[in-house]
Amino acid sequence: MRIDKFLKNSRIIKRRSVAKTAAETGRIKVNSKVAKPGTDVKIGDILEIEFGDNTVKFEVLKIIENTNKSNAEEMFRVIED
Repeated sequence: MRIDKFLKNSRIIKRRSVAKTAAETGRIKVNSKVAKPGTDVKIGDILEIEFGDNTVKFEVLKIIENTNKSNAEEMFRVIED
């Protein structure tokens, strides 16, 4: 699944366009490599996202194409914030 779609589906970032912009500006890393909006995410990948001055790390636990709010939290685990 594309990183921008994963971030939107998991509710880490509320809109896909915002996730795309964050990736285009180099604020998202997948396994310590700067990600583009189309970068594929797999189970076990470590995401690092810069939110202002903070960087938060997430581990991808599940890939769910069509999700709702109740199972979005099952898609990732926060490692550091």
